[in-house]
Parts: sequence; C-alpha cells; structure tokens
Amino acid sequence: MAASADGASARAGGSAPDVVGVLVLSSCAVWSLVSAAGREARPEGVLLAVLALAAGYAWGRICGTLLPVVAPAAAALAALGLAIASRHGVPGATSNHAVGHTGATAALLVLATGAACCASWATRSAPLRLALRLFALALAVAALLLGSVAACAVALGVQLCSLAAARMRRRLVGLAGLVLATGLVVGGSWAVAAHALPDGLSVSLEGQLTQNRVLLWQDALGLAKDHPVLGAGPDRFGELSPTAQRSLSADSKPHSAALQQAAEQGIVGVGLLAGAFGWILYGFWRSPRSTPVVLTAGAALTALAALASVGNALSFTPVTAGAGLLAGLATARMPGESGNSGGEGAAETGSGLGRLSSR
Repeated sequence: MAASADGASARAGGSAPDVVGVLVLSSCAVWSLVSAAGREARPEGVLLAVLALAAGYAWGRICGTLLPVVAPAAAALAALGLAIASRHGVPGATSNHAVGHTGATAALLVLATGAACCASWATRSAPLRLALRLFALALAVAALLLGSVAACAVALGVQLCSLAAARMRRRLVGLAGLVLATGLVVGGSWAVAAHALPDGLSVSLEGQLTQNRVLLWQDALGLAKDHPVLGAGPDRFGELSPTAQRSLSADSKPHSAALQQAAEQGIVGVGLLAGAFGWILYGFWRSPRSTPVVLTAGAALTALAALASVGNALSFTPVTAGAGLLAGLATARMPGESGNSGGEGAAETGSGLGRLSSR
C-alpha cells in the first residue's frame, strides 16, 4: 500500500523535472546567442552540446523504460568502443587536440562504468548482476591499459559509490554529498587560478596540473573579470588567451568547464551550467527508479563534472550525449518499479552485492 502511494506520488510530480529541464536548456541556448551577439563569436559548439544533452536524455528516458537492463549495458559497451577508438580522435569533437582526446576517453570510460553499474542494479538475476559488476571492473582495467590512471581511479570510485548506495535509505543525503564533492573540485580550480591557496598547496597542485594549465585558468579568470556579465563570447578563449596563443600544446580551451563558461559567457553562463547540473540532480531526487540506480548515475555524473573541472571533456559531443543518456536512464519510469519522489529508496540490501526487491 505504501509503495503504491509512493509510486503514485512520483508519477504525479514527474513532470516537474522535465519542465525545469526545458527551461534550463532553453536558457543555455538563448544565452549563448545573446553572449555572441555583435562579436566574432561562435556559439555553435554550445548549441551542439545542448542539443546532444537533450537528445541523449530523451533517448535514455525511452530506452530506460523499454529496456531497463539491456539499454544501460549496451550504452556501456558503446562507450567502451568509442573510448578505444578515441585515441585517434573523437567523432563530433569541438576540440581537435590530442590532449583533449585523453580527457574524452576518461570521461567515456567513467560514463560506461556508471551505465554498467546501473544495469547491474536494474536486473533481478544474480548471475547477470555479477557479470555486469565484473564488466564494470574490466572498464577500470581498460582505462589503465589505455594509459589513463585518473580514469581508472575515478571508475573504481564510481563502483564503490554504487555499492555503498545499496545501504542508503534516503537518496537526498547521497545527492547532497555529490553536490558538495562537485563544489569542492570546482572551487579548488577557481582557488588555484586566483592564487587563493597556501603557497605550499598551490605548488603541489600546479605540479600535478602542469603550469600551462594553471596559466590557462588564470587567463580565463582574467577574461571573466574583464567581461563579468556577457563574457568574451563563445569559443573566443583561444584568440584572447596569451597562454593559448604561445603554447604549441594548447587546443584553444582553458581545460575547465566552469572557467570557460565564466570567460566566454560571464557569470550568467556559470549560473546556467550549475543550473543544468542541478536540474539533473533534481530529476534524480524525483526519479521513480530505485535509490542505488539513481545514486550510481549521480556518482558517475559527479565524476564527469570533476573531470570537466580540470579538462575539456565537455567539448566532445559523445560525452555530453552520454551524460544525457545516463541521466535519462536513471529517471526513466520502469514498469513495475516503485519509487519515491521525496527521495526515499526502494532498495533493500541483500547478501553479496545486494538484492533489490519491488513491492
């Protein structure tokens, strides 16, 4: 009885995240055109990213409803194949430099890990769940073989978060933790660019990030201060950044999504980027899917946000489309699966990797 009431509540309020999503994505597209008006700017990359995110989300909602196990598993396989092929260039990229391709490979493998773990929670077959968990582990190994130690570590982190999600009864607590983690990473990149950290810590971080990347961040922060509202215009960072112009390894991107938004679209652009991430998390909170599925997808997208804070992973259309696809899969209305729009979990922890039960 209670479960039925929860499911009805989720369906009754299910349109709210969709309305918010339309408003946020439309605002992102319109603002890119406003920021580009009267300048030699190129908003096509932003418009393509918005379109890819929306299309991926729509496909995720459809496929997640019809094929709740097969769809995420197939998405994970597709992302793995694309990550392997991306060593020689990612199709649909708005950044054509090899450095960016490394970040795109890491992002695709992290999204693949999240999708595989979501598929494992969606199935009721214990052998299949184990096979999908082993596949997720193989994705971390693949990241290591492809030369991305960071992607391997992040993929393992997503798997650990997925396993821990089985014991969380209130998804809102988990989502709040993901917001905090994202804020710390984004705030850390801004603090490095603004020289707001202690000298010893700044030197240590610069050694990990490379001095060239820190200089790019500083150029982006300088442009944001010069153009606080409208920004310098979409896709103009490369021609306005002294570091990007004199560096042979530059790809015209500041390697930080938040700083790029601040430099090219001003504080409004940063707010809209944060709004897009908030919309996805809001959709997760109201999702009728089980808490482990929701928090697993949330962990993968938080990991993607962390990668985008220190790289240009979001400059690649397959990555933005994959992020939307994963978000759609985690918010799809699966027949027979009850959820709670207020954020309560529908999962019960069993032995081993956990056994989900629906009422």
